[in-house]
Amino acid sequence: MESSDHETKPVDVVIVGAGISGIGAAYHLQTQCPGLRYVILEGREAIGGTWDLFRYPGIRSDSDMYTLGYAFKPWRGAKAIADGPAIRDYVQETAREFGIERHIRFGQRVARAEWSSEEALWTVFFSHSQSGAQRLQCRFLFMCSGYYDYAGGYAPQFPGKESFAGRIVHPQQWSADIDYKGRRVVVIGSGATAVTLVPEMAKQAAHVTMLQRSPSYVVARPSVDAVAGWLKRKLPERTAYALTRWKNLLMAMYFFSLCRRKPDKARGMLLGELRKTMGPNFDIATHFTPRYNPWEQRLCLLPDGDLLRAIKAKTASVVTDQIAQFTPGGILLASGQELPADLIVTATGLKLQMLGGIEVVVDGEPVDAAQCFNYKGLMYSDVPNFAVSFGYTNASWTLKVDLTAAYVCRVLNHMEKTGARSVVPRLPDAGVTAEPWVDFSSGYFQRSLHLLPKQGSKKPWKLYQNYLKDLLSLRYGSLEDGALEYTR
Repeated sequence: MESSDHETKPVDVVIVGAGISGIGAAYHLQTQCPGLRYVILEGREAIGGTWDLFRYPGIRSDSDMYTLGYAFKPWRGAKAIADGPAIRDYVQETAREFGIERHIRFGQRVARAEWSSEEALWTVFFSHSQSGAQRLQCRFLFMCSGYYDYAGGYAPQFPGKESFAGRIVHPQQWSADIDYKGRRVVVIGSGATAVTLVPEMAKQAAHVTMLQRSPSYVVARPSVDAVAGWLKRKLPERTAYALTRWKNLLMAMYFFSLCRRKPDKARGMLLGELRKTMGPNFDIATHFTPRYNPWEQRLCLLPDGDLLRAIKAKTASVVTDQIAQFTPGGILLASGQELPADLIVTATGLKLQMLGGIEVVVDGEPVDAAQCFNYKGLMYSDVPNFAVSFGYTNASWTLKVDLTAAYVCRVLNHMEKTGARSVVPRLPDAGVTAEPWVDFSSGYFQRSLHLLPKQGSKKPWKLYQNYLKDLLSLRYGSLEDGALEYTR
């Protein structure tokens, strides 16, 4: 691959991605490994990742910002459940405040990374639309590119789709020219994106229908954290932020544990809240009682119960049915009912893409992520000097990526201290059996299980999805644990 890049001196670390994970990783490198030189390669022309890409109406977090925010930078927004632009501003502000911006090369799409054991270096191949193909060598490659395909979301092929007279849009491709004011809108889906879109669009649309094949669990919570507000008034900012963070973290862990240990009790609590809100005449059993147990998929958070309020106000409605086909005027359902629509939004999910779609090669051999075992949820077996930032599926993303970045810094400092040129996780010959990486039943994970690395049956190959266990393992666990092989 030809290169127009004149830079020949390797950097210590290349971070791929300038979203919430990449900016957090850069902060940890600067503070914990101040002598190391790093570069961030970002494929888009802006900081923010997910929060800059998604522009659909109502885009917001589905986790509270006291845990989705960085541990090192207090969230100062009024709302705990924040909108997308506010989160994007927060990430961009963090990059400016800590001098991370100057390390970012925008518009650089990484295509391939090749490891040479002889040189103990990665060669990263990337390109820009104007400057062409380039390459950069580094000692350590840190993937912070998220887990889904930025090119497009998951879009099932619905019969008769081409006959629909209106516009069809996937939320990932939302654009500013989409006009839904006074229009009849059908949103297909029942996940986090659908429950976000429906109440927001209902503010201007003639009517919005959420069409779901099967329901998800929804839970209404205040958008403003009253306890956080009280702590802010009584304590120094960082202390109040840390206490709120731990409060929300422990509450979330308790409820997740309850869902796994006593699913019937958790289901009763969730559905009981809904019945109190919606009253006896609303069909909770059909529209909000899933076939699976709570937290086998992510719960859908409703800030201030916005979706439920829109349904009660009759500006929105929920229909649970199968799609027979699209028609010129809307959607014909399996029951024979036709939903009229001027605009159809297919909130049908994401397409997972591991490692940002980058081809990874070790000593001439392509790496198949699906054949690798995941070490502590952040490194791949037999792939040297390489880490992947991947957050929790059952809690705020940033909690895990924060621990991941700090652990990578521990490893890098240990290598500096011992003179190691490379570090690679090695699976023992026996005693560890393969298990699926995640036990979520969400469609976007189930469709992509063949792409995901494995986890092992015992530590350090076990993926806990538990912040306290990961805190002990990643912050205090030994760096010479027998699984990490250092070459000096």
